[in-house]
Amino acid sequence: MSTQIQLGDIAVDVIRKDIKNVHLSVHPPTGKVRIAAPARMGLDTIRVFAISKLAWIKRHQRHVQDQERETPREFLDRESHYVWGRRYLLRQQEAEAASRVEIIHNRLHLRIRPKATTAKKQIVLDRWYRYLVKQAAPPIIAKWEKLMGVQIKSFHVQHMKTKWGSCTPTRRTIRLNSELAKKPKECLEYIIVHEMTHLLEPTHNARFISLMDQFMPKWQTHRQNLNRLPVRHETWEY
Repeated sequence: MSTQIQLGDIAVDVIRKDIKNVHLSVHPPTGKVRIAAPARMGLDTIRVFAISKLAWIKRHQRHVQDQERETPREFLDRESHYVWGRRYLLRQQEAEAASRVEIIHNRLHLRIRPKATTAKKQIVLDRWYRYLVKQAAPPIIAKWEKLMGVQIKSFHVQHMKTKWGSCTPTRRTIRLNSELAKKPKECLEYIIVHEMTHLLEPTHNARFISLMDQFMPKWQTHRQNLNRLPVRHETWEY
C-alpha cells in the first residue's frame, strides 16, 4: 500500500509492507524521498518520523543532486573506465570469438564480436565487474567473520540501482553491488563490514554506529570516499 505525505515543499512517498523496521532513502537524480514502513505503522507516526529526519533528508538531497555521475558509456576507443578506483583507457577488438575483458598495462581491453551493439558491450562489461566482486569478496568476508565473530551463509553480487549493498539478517546473507568493482577495494571492504554488522544490529541506530566505530574506526572516511567518486547510481539510506 503506497501513499504520499508532504513536508513543506518535500514530497515523501510512503510504502507500507510486511517489514519490521522503517527505511528512509533519498534517490537520484532529483533527490526523491521514500519511506518503507511496517504495514501496522500509522501514517501520523510515519509523518513524525519523517519530520525528525528532515535535516538529514535535506542534507542528502543536496548531496544526491550535486553528486558527480558517470557520463553514459559510448564504448569509444580511449574512453575512460574505472577498475578498483583506477582509470583505464578502453581498447576494443572485434573477433569471432567469445567476449572477453582484461587489463593490459593501462588499457582495458574489450574483445567483442563484430557489430555488437553498445547494449551488448555494456552487458559484457557489467558481467566482468560482477566477476571481479565475486572474486574479491570471499577473502574479505573470511577475514571479518573472524574479527567480528559472525558468519555469512552466502553472498550474492548483482547490479543494484539504489544500494551499494544489503543484508538479510534472518537468512545471514548479504548482497553486493557489482558497481563496487569500479571503486577502491577499501570501499568494497567497508560495504562488506557495514552489511555484516547488520547481523549484530539490523538497524542504523546508535549501537550500529558504535559497532562500526569498533570494527572499522575509519569507516566514515571510506564512506565519504565511496560517495565522492563518480557514480552510475546512488541512493542515500538512513
